[in-house]
Amino acid sequence: MNKIAIIGAGASGLMCAIICAKASLKVEIFEQNDKCAKKILVSGNGRCNISNKNLSSNDYFSNNPSFVAFALNSFGFKDFEEFTTSIGLLLNVKEDGRAYPQSNEAKSVAMLLVEYAKNLGVIFHTNTKVLDIEYNDLFSLITQKTIYTNFHSVVVATGSQAASHLGGCDDGYIFAKKFSHNIIPPYPSLVQLHLNSNIHSKMSGTKIEGEVTLLINHKQDMITKGDILFTSYGVSGFAILDISQRASVALMNYENVDLSINLLPNFSSQKLSSHIIKLSALHKEFTLLDILIGILPIKIANTLLTSIDISPKLLAKNVNTKLSKKIANSIVNWRFEVVNTHGFRHAEVSGGGVDTNEINSKTMESLKQKNLYFCGEVVDVLGRRGGFNFAYAWASGHLCASKILRSL
Repeated sequence: MNKIAIIGAGASGLMCAIICAKASLKVEIFEQNDKCAKKILVSGNGRCNISNKNLSSNDYFSNNPSFVAFALNSFGFKDFEEFTTSIGLLLNVKEDGRAYPQSNEAKSVAMLLVEYAKNLGVIFHTNTKVLDIEYNDLFSLITQKTIYTNFHSVVVATGSQAASHLGGCDDGYIFAKKFSHNIIPPYPSLVQLHLNSNIHSKMSGTKIEGEVTLLINHKQDMITKGDILFTSYGVSGFAILDISQRASVALMNYENVDLSINLLPNFSSQKLSSHIIKLSALHKEFTLLDILIGILPIKIANTLLTSIDISPKLLAKNVNTKLSKKIANSIVNWRFEVVNTHGFRHAEVSGGGVDTNEINSKTMESLKQKNLYFCGEVVDVLGRRGGFNFAYAWASGHLCASKILRSL
């Protein structure tokens, strides 16, 4: 019987294993962790944003943007939903297209996939790190324990360097290089940002719904809305994660990266200035801090005033139009310089990876080595936040399996 080796028991690896095993192929998965699907288990804060109903190649970043189209068209959301329904995993699709398991529990996703694969006869080698791949008519996998031989096909589904505490590593890139593949420089994404400032730490733990404008080389690049969380090292929150891909690439290219944070996007600068003047006239013995804490968290109000050299203790009776405009302008356009990301360990995903120009987009097979496949995050394909990375993992894993079945 032809044997298939899959390195990595994440989303793409498990999908590939299940499809191959359903066709009665002998499949062995090699997973370096003691448990499978660790990134699935922590995704969506334990809820698992498993896919997205509104899939488009426009939701992905790559040096070769058109690469994802075939996989998404071949195994789109409806195909994925049919698959999950067939194994008893029902989906709860939100209005914005994000899909979650009906159980609202990531562990149910991981458990069902693994148990289903085992019932199909897939052999799992956990705590087994593959050190090297050898090829001589057939493939052999060298691990720290032993050598596994006579594999017709090998699927590299190792993921990326993101989330190293969950097993993120560069193994897949090393394997790819051995077979002469080019690697697009990896970078962290869906990641927090570090600021060139000494004031953000004073607001650590404070969250606000706001708007963030990313500026690259002092020009507006993109705008996002959502929660912004100030931390000891800089900023986090969904609005920050959504711009982190562009910020990370720009930093890697040594470009200037800045953020303009609008703390109250539903108010204009003029409206805020009028509010401050009006309240100051009504409550002359209030301090400026008293006036601002009605519209901003205390830590943020206090820090913002200090950052523009205005005493939070200044009495309202001393507030004039010029001062109110200065405060209002800072609230809607608070500038910070970004100096770094929070790194691969804290990133949810990674951009870059195995060059897609050297992979067949219709099969995920290497153009350098027959019967060697790459799928999931190890490839230079990165999705937006919202289930898009999982969607590509399922689709690329399915595409691998389909080609393997045809070749046998």
